[in-house]
Amino acid sequence: MNTSLIIGALALAVGTYAIRLAGPLLRRRMNVPAHITGLLETGSVVLLAALAVTELIPAHHRAGFALPAGALVAIILAWRKAPLIVVALTAAATTALLRVLGVA
Repeated sequence: MNTSLIIGALALAVGTYAIRLAGPLLRRRMNVPAHITGLLETGSVVLLAALAVTELIPAHHRAGFALPAGALVAIILAWRKAPLIVVALTAAATTALLRVLGVA
């Protein structure tokens, strides 16, 4: 394996860990106004929704009904505040079942 690839992967791992650790450490030292926190939460939801929409509408071929149906199941479960693992597995199972049944 290429040494620079390994060094790059390790650097990314250390950087990711440092960023994830900085959140809880800085949260105790910084006071973020409530309206800023609300804006950040809303922004994260909008960003995830935009990502989901772009993934559900492929540019070069039709996705069929199975993929949007799985995403709809995920949206409903997330809205009902189901655990993330339940949302992901149920959405994947829905999509896979519909594809096995030939819905595409």
